[in-house]
Amino acid sequence: MASLQLRTKLLVSLLLISSSLTCATLWIVHETIRAEVRKRILDDLNNSVATFQNVQRQREVMLGRSAGLISDLPSVRALMTTHDAATIQDASQGIWQLAGSDLFVLADRTGRVVALHSTVPGISRASTEEQLGKHFPQDEISTWWAVGGHLYEVFIQPIYFGAATEDRVLGLLAIGYDIDEPLAREVSRIASSQVAIHSGNTILVSTLSPSQEKELAAHFSSAGATAGTDAVLGGERFLATTLALDRNANGSVQLTVLKSYDQAAAYLYRLNRLLLALGVAAVFCGSLLVYLISRTFTRPLADLAAGVKALEHGDFVFPLRPSGQDEVAMVTKAFAGMRRSLQLTQQKLLQSERLATIGLMASSISHDLRHPLTAILANSEFLSEAHLKDKEREDLYQEIRAAVHRMNDLIESLLEFSRGRESLQLTDGRIEDTLMRAAHAIEARPEFQTVTVKVTGEAGEACVDHRRLERVFYNLLLNACEASPANATVQVLLEKNNREQRIVIADSGPGIADAIRGRLFEPFVSHGKENGTGLGLTIAEKIAQDHGGSLRVVSSSSSGTSFELLLPFVQPQLSKSSAHRPSNYMAPSSRQDD
Repeated sequence: MASLQLRTKLLVSLLLISSSLTCATLWIVHETIRAEVRKRILDDLNNSVATFQNVQRQREVMLGRSAGLISDLPSVRALMTTHDAATIQDASQGIWQLAGSDLFVLADRTGRVVALHSTVPGISRASTEEQLGKHFPQDEISTWWAVGGHLYEVFIQPIYFGAATEDRVLGLLAIGYDIDEPLAREVSRIASSQVAIHSGNTILVSTLSPSQEKELAAHFSSAGATAGTDAVLGGERFLATTLALDRNANGSVQLTVLKSYDQAAAYLYRLNRLLLALGVAAVFCGSLLVYLISRTFTRPLADLAAGVKALEHGDFVFPLRPSGQDEVAMVTKAFAGMRRSLQLTQQKLLQSERLATIGLMASSISHDLRHPLTAILANSEFLSEAHLKDKEREDLYQEIRAAVHRMNDLIESLLEFSRGRESLQLTDGRIEDTLMRAAHAIEARPEFQTVTVKVTGEAGEACVDHRRLERVFYNLLLNACEASPANATVQVLLEKNNREQRIVIADSGPGIADAIRGRLFEPFVSHGKENGTGLGLTIAEKIAQDHGGSLRVVSSSSSGTSFELLLPFVQPQLSKSSAHRPSNYMAPSSRQDD
């Protein structure tokens, strides 16, 4: 993030902050609503249970009174006084039909069943005696029986001989009403929930699907069911609460009321989508506003940064438009003033450097031209004398000619500074041939008759300005020969690859003096040479750079100095007017000193 612009950093930071705050707000709202939905479902469950209990109490009172009326019938009392089970079984058929119940049981004082009538076949006297024995000899009891695979709500009433206060019990009357699916649906309608009546883990009747009943039974086995229990049935989440129906039998029969959390929270999902859409819209709109605002505030900074970059490249007239009186405008105005001051200072400095360069060049040129001009003047005066012999006149002529050549070479060297890369006259040719011409020119000089130039390696062909490149080789070899002692060898190593040609020229001299080592390629820098102009290496480096190459010192010590020249085979793009123009070769006729 360190390389990003200030505007981008500001936008990203604000986007992350706004997104985080929006997500946190949506999560808090979601959790708050979810907790509220769960609380409401639990309240509805409690209200449903309370409603069922009220309805159930009213039903128990009504059915209990009906059982009490039947037990007080004289015909029932008369039957029980016979103590004959067969007679009671046959005669109680009409009484059972009058009661309208699903289960009708008469038992004597010992709890032995003497009459049993049921709308469902298969219920045995033994099972009814077992259920009856749990409540005998209590009176006026309402309970729940699970017999024959059915669940009955049973009302037990004692049958008295005479008044109930006399407590002369003839037997017991038990009237049961089958709890089937229609009744369960009615209970579900009253409770506004799904219901399941079960004994332990066995579900006796419910309004659930068969698959949901199996999952609910497994849930009872693992976790049980208490108020606010979570249950997942058929992929749907429910909240459940359980109520014991059989209060007098240790709660063996229970009613579980279930409310669907998914149905109750359906609006929550719609609200979540709405909140998410609003959050995304808020983040988008906020980001757009932040972008517009940040663009307003950061545009002056961007303009100021562009002005700084332009100044780095030497542009002192880049337009800066400070507006307002804020801190950025103040900095922009201060930068504009600093730029103007810097421009004036640079102009003065350039003018001073030009004057100093002109003075240095004039001093050097006047010094270097004075000696040849003096020789020309003196020799010209000698030539005017009539008594000179032809041999003497020829010697004076050659000295004048050598002085003129030195002056031409000096002027040619000065002209190299005004020539750019576009002035190159490129032709194809072997670099080794160009090097050998420069070496032969050096070896032809009388003062270097004892110095040997040894060339090793391989050079390739290149499209270069061979005339100017020969000047480079000539200047480097001249410096090497001047630095080497008598009978020494100047080593020239040629190496090439697919991209460039490498030429290393090494002498065996004392090395580069410390006084000029850091300024070796600067103009007019010379050391220890009587007639040196200090332009040789400067011109050589410039010609190498014009060709896209480089010139550098590889090593310098008391045992010798090595220069490395790199020339690429592919030259930089030149103007069409200067590329591949034919060149007339002219070998340098005089030395160019470093």
